[in-house]
Amino acid sequence: MPRAGGNPFWDFSLAVYGRPGVPAACLALQDRRGVDVNVLLFAAWTGLACAERLSAEELGRADAAVAGWRDEVVRPLRAIRRRSKGEDEELYRRMKAAELEAERVQQDRLFTAAGRRPRPGGTLELAAANMALLVPDGDPALAALIAALVTTPDEGDGPPPGGRPLSGSG
Repeated sequence: MPRAGGNPFWDFSLAVYGRPGVPAACLALQDRRGVDVNVLLFAAWTGLACAERLSAEELGRADAAVAGWRDEVVRPLRAIRRRSKGEDEELYRRMKAAELEAERVQQDRLFTAAGRRPRPGGTLELAAANMALLVPDGDPALAALIAALVTTPDEGDGPPPGGRPLSGSG
């Protein structure tokens, strides 16, 4: 599986998630709609970086490829992290790091399973259409996320401040 720097999808996600408004939009979609933030970012990356329009079936296969990992590893770590916040800061810090690493593994699995590579021609319209498959009736948080994607992430954009997990609040 790709490691940091070897997975352009992970690099894209870190850069995008560090933008103003993106964490709040992603968390709103996760908490209100049950959207997997990593799958949502995969949909955006596929449209913007790979110039591909996903079908509902393709996105469903990508989601199925990581469902077990998400349900058995990422979500339990998130629950522990959220539970420990304000009660045990050392445990909270460790769980935050573990959750971020588990999300990286999930994104490596998505990247590997999808077999897609960046290529020229990606558009915001493709990204928006791909993400809309996860939120077919729309949502203000999806609109905010799309607005934040208007510019492509800079190569120099780094990880989210404080190594914040890509999903889960505080």
